[in-house]
Amino acid sequence: MQRRHPNADGDVKLVGVILALVLGCCAALADGAQPNDAAAMFGARPSVSDVSLSPDGQSIAFVVSMKGQAAALYTRRLADGAKPLAALAVGGKPDRMGGCSWVANDRLVCTIWGVVRASTELLPFSRLWAANADGSNPRPLSTRQNAHTHGIQLGGGQIIDWLPDQDAAVLMTRVYLPDDRTGSKLGSKVDGLGVDRVDTRTLATTSVERPVHNAAEYITDGHGTVRIMGLNTVKGATGQDAGVINYLYRQPGSREWEDLSHYNYITREGFNPYAVDRERNVVYGFRKIDGRLALTSITLDSSLHEAQVFSRPDVDVDGLVRIGRRDRVVGVSYATDYRRAAYFDADVQKIIASLDRALAHHPNIQIVDASADESRLLVLTSSDADPGTYYLFDRSTHHLEQLAKVRAQLDGVALAIVKPVSYPVADGTSVPGYLTLPPGVSEAKGLPAVVVPHGGPSARDEWGFDWLAQFFAARGYAVLQPNFRGSQGYGDEWFGRNGFRAWSTAIGDVLDGGRWLVAQGIADPARLGVVGWSYGGYAALQSAATDASVFKAVVAIAPVTDLQAFKNDRREWTDFYLTDEVVGDGPEIRDGSPARNATKIKVPVLLFHGTLDANVAVSQSQRMAKSLEAAKASYRLVTFEDLDHALEDSAARSEMLSTSDDFLRSAFGMATR
Repeated sequence: MQRRHPNADGDVKLVGVILALVLGCCAALADGAQPNDAAAMFGARPSVSDVSLSPDGQSIAFVVSMKGQAAALYTRRLADGAKPLAALAVGGKPDRMGGCSWVANDRLVCTIWGVVRASTELLPFSRLWAANADGSNPRPLSTRQNAHTHGIQLGGGQIIDWLPDQDAAVLMTRVYLPDDRTGSKLGSKVDGLGVDRVDTRTLATTSVERPVHNAAEYITDGHGTVRIMGLNTVKGATGQDAGVINYLYRQPGSREWEDLSHYNYITREGFNPYAVDRERNVVYGFRKIDGRLALTSITLDSSLHEAQVFSRPDVDVDGLVRIGRRDRVVGVSYATDYRRAAYFDADVQKIIASLDRALAHHPNIQIVDASADESRLLVLTSSDADPGTYYLFDRSTHHLEQLAKVRAQLDGVALAIVKPVSYPVADGTSVPGYLTLPPGVSEAKGLPAVVVPHGGPSARDEWGFDWLAQFFAARGYAVLQPNFRGSQGYGDEWFGRNGFRAWSTAIGDVLDGGRWLVAQGIADPARLGVVGWSYGGYAALQSAATDASVFKAVVAIAPVTDLQAFKNDRREWTDFYLTDEVVGDGPEIRDGSPARNATKIKVPVLLFHGTLDANVAVSQSQRMAKSLEAAKASYRLVTFEDLDHALEDSAARSEMLSTSDDFLRSAFGMATR
């Protein structure tokens, strides 16, 4: 590790790379890609993810992608010559590795999750595990089931306070289910979500908040005291979710719960609390003001005084910027053409400005972790042409050291520039989006092109690295990613009735995106396709069913294809009424279902789906395939066994990319690879 004296002006110095040997430790295990194969390079899962910093700032942990959906957690002391240590590993069938964070200088907590098949249902699950940095003393932190337990425990709880003043202890939510071992002291009628203090080394447990049957959420003040509780509301004898959470709060030093707010997470009406500031005795949260989300704060006393903290007239304010082991709020974030942040903390703002200068005004800089005293910061930068780079910043020496590339397989590969654009649609509205041209191309004329509508539909695309768009750009396509009406992030008026109920508006915007590419001369009309994932896959298919003249080929990944069947798939779950409300009813259900309008699709269709998809059942693609077969249309269905909605497997993603490219080129009359 190189060392230099701090700058005289206190600014940042960028110094050497320290993690090359860390990646080298895992090269034989990592699920990498062949250097000359674009599909393999862009389809490969991130080589390193979930990098975190120990409380003393002297160690890092990072997750390495392995074959299939497997992953391994490694740790390494940040000292010359220290070797990485394997801490935990999961095989990917079904166990997957989520985020991992340090709970002590020698111990971490990880989320393990997956999807399992139970009879006719697919059940997503999660569990929390702790282990030492060298992999010793692994302990399950979530509660366990047995043969006498009533119900199925899907959620494994989550850490809500890292208790930085206590060694390896956490406050975590835990799910409790009744146990009918009658005649035994081991039986229990306890039912619901509670909060426990858990010693992650010994599993010694103390109840902090007794389990409450309809509890959905707890928020602490970052110092070990629970101040907010959210309760789910239900309707009907079957206990269906009503879409509303009732939030309660406690005044300082009190154990009594008092009403705080009611939040409807379908309409986003009401105050939605996120974080408590103990010193100011306020809770930060989001509330709609003039139809757009804004950050407000409420004083946690009898006055419940609410003040507007930050808002925008054009977009939703939708994120908090936090730092440190106590997750203190230092700013807020929002996305216009680019993701931006406004900082309330002067010291953090100064640090970001200094890092910005050292990194040649890098467009996206985040502090993702910090030592307990915040003297050492873990920084992640990314952009449209940078999948992500981790750095370690030492505030005392002003040294900035590169740690790792998120996608090492793309290091040195020319990546495309992403440009914010807007285009007019039939009713005169201007739709925002992002245009990606092939690397090195600044003026596009007559290119093969794809429109790529995002998933959701209650989501939006943002400027930055997108492996799917970058692959198509690398293969010579122009790529348009529209934030059609029905997208979130732009307020109520833009969201409208959502992209299912108002599918004709959303699909019209997608089609007009294709027409705009042609009108601008960017796209060759004979070589224009549409590619989408999830709702984006639905939009791709429904676009072809609405107007068969615009797109010459359709690629749909994990798509919704029959709206009524999509609702029916949720009938045994507590969110069935909410899904029914979002999707809608009436004639628009039939008209808006591509599987029921397959005869209107006159272009070739390529479908991909994982058989363990709990978000959109594989039967949706199978239904579409049968409808296309009956309509004597050209189609192909590719299924991936034991993969879920994200198809998070490098080999599967690479196959999907190469197959899609060959399919589009064939449909466009172009030579394949």
